Amino acid sequence: MSARPDGDGLADLQQRFGLALLQASLSVPDGIRRDAGPPRERRFGIYRNNVKASLAAALAARFPVVERLVGEEFFTAMALVFIERYPPQSPILAEYGVIFGDFLEAFDPARELPYLADIARLEWARHVAFHAADARPADIGYLAGLPPEQLGAAVLGLHPAATVIASPWPIVSLWTTNTLDETPQAPPADWTGETALVTRPYLEVLVQRLPPGADRLVAELAGGAALGAAAELASRGHAQFDFATILSTLFGAGALTTLSQGPSR
Repeated sequence: MSARPDGDGLADLQQRFGLALLQASLSVPDGIRRDAGPPRERRFGIYRNNVKASLAAALAARFPVVERLVGEEFFTAMALVFIERYPPQSPILAEYGVIFGDFLEAFDPARELPYLADIARLEWARHVAFHAADARPADIGYLAGLPPEQLGAAVLGLHPAATVIASPWPIVSLWTTNTLDETPQAPPADWTGETALVTRPYLEVLVQRLPPGADRLVAELAGGAALGAAAELASRGHAQFDFATILSTLFGAGALTTLSQGPSR
């Protein structure tokens, strides 16, 4: 029987054991106790398969629309590649999958579905929103009560659960139809890009479509810009920039929480 490692030796063994679990090219590391029974490589292989299956199932639960679009068998194979290339870096399973969208963007076998990466980013944003801190949504009545000359200097804070994703693909429509319809749906022939707003003002995670330029407006607000300056920057390059609709949607979805007055910049 091998001597029991301690201190740095145990930490090194644990690290090598974790890597071997998720990479098929690595065998069980030396230092693991040899018990009677089946060869330890066989037992280790069974444990490795169980760990990978559990991680693949967690990814499928986190990205159900991605799985639906590619099919269960393809998704499982794709998830196993992801797990081997990008093993978990944290013991908290809820943190696993943050770069799945980036992985899909470069995953050659899925190149015929170029919108898959942004669908994954939308589903990850929903996952983050579900676990985000609670905050009280702001009332649009605050803006309505400001004198016109002070409106541009208003500073709006974002809800901790709010995320905006601008995509060249109709990701809100794709996510909605493939969540509710009985059969998977591809983008329509006359598709246009969409900007998704994901938030959770209370108990339910919401997904809504935002007008063009909304992503830039939200980014400027998140960076601390006052409302007037943020709107001016966001409207550049968008001939049909609909400021009123964007603000109404953001307030209605509970995406804004703090309101204050500050110098416009």
